[in-house]
Amino acid sequence: MDTPAAPTPTSHFFTSLRTRLHYVDWGNSAAPALLLVHGGFDHARSWDWTARALCGDYHVMAVDLRGHGDSGWSSDGGYMMSSFVYDLAQMVDMIGEETVTIVAHSLGGAISLRYAGLYPERVAKLVAIEGLGLSPARLREKAEEPAVDKWREWIDRRRSTLHKPSRKLASIEAGVERMRARNDHLSVEQALHLTIHGTNRNEDGSYGWKFDPSLRGWSPDTGIDDELPQFWSRITCPVMLCLGLDSWASNPVQDGRAAHFQDARLVEFADAGHWLHHDQFDRFIAELRAFL
Repeated sequence: MDTPAAPTPTSHFFTSLRTRLHYVDWGNSAAPALLLVHGGFDHARSWDWTARALCGDYHVMAVDLRGHGDSGWSSDGGYMMSSFVYDLAQMVDMIGEETVTIVAHSLGGAISLRYAGLYPERVAKLVAIEGLGLSPARLREKAEEPAVDKWREWIDRRRSTLHKPSRKLASIEAGVERMRARNDHLSVEQALHLTIHGTNRNEDGSYGWKFDPSLRGWSPDTGIDDELPQFWSRITCPVMLCLGLDSWASNPVQDGRAAHFQDARLVEFADAGHWLHHDQFDRFIAELRAFL
């Protein structure tokens, strides 16, 4: 998997909840709309390999979620799931097509699955790469945690984040090392591309990640996980759920979550972690093309 080359996308902006959001457009506007939604602490350009593979057949767009990439940060440092879903609804309406196809990863999958349950008539097909959230077993553990403890932990974490100096990288190469330490499946070329598009240059010559540090601490009422089956059961389009066998994520067929969908199938990827669309790109694209 080589570093992406031409064609390259164009940058665009729109406004949602008084926040300036960024997305890239790969052209081919006469083709069916396909929206790529990245995961937490990521950015739109992490989809470049996927976009290049699909932009001949689809009008591919990839959005930077609020607080990520080149999109604006929330003024109060708060990131509610409802805001992310509202942003996605704004973008789909802005695209103006009757339906869109969505391919989403992790946090992006969680957002997209909620949107598809709210507006099932607007989504033609949906691919969710480990976007179902915590397993039922982990949710039961969290439910047993006292609410007061969770709220105090969040306040302490937020204060710690605000008082802590921003993380700086001495060089792009240092960012590449950090990226590969987080995902050892990445090649140097992949990590370099992700780092170049995921960092800004600071005044002192160092580099910093583009995402808002406040994203590190989700508020206790960010999203109500036990309500998720209500969203999933309302999705009417075909859904492909993807799971990396080296990932921390739980198998949704085995833990029962897949049963809430009307039309969903699971595809497992060996030798792949949470970022399976990077780790096993060729197989991912083959499965994606077959599904679409």
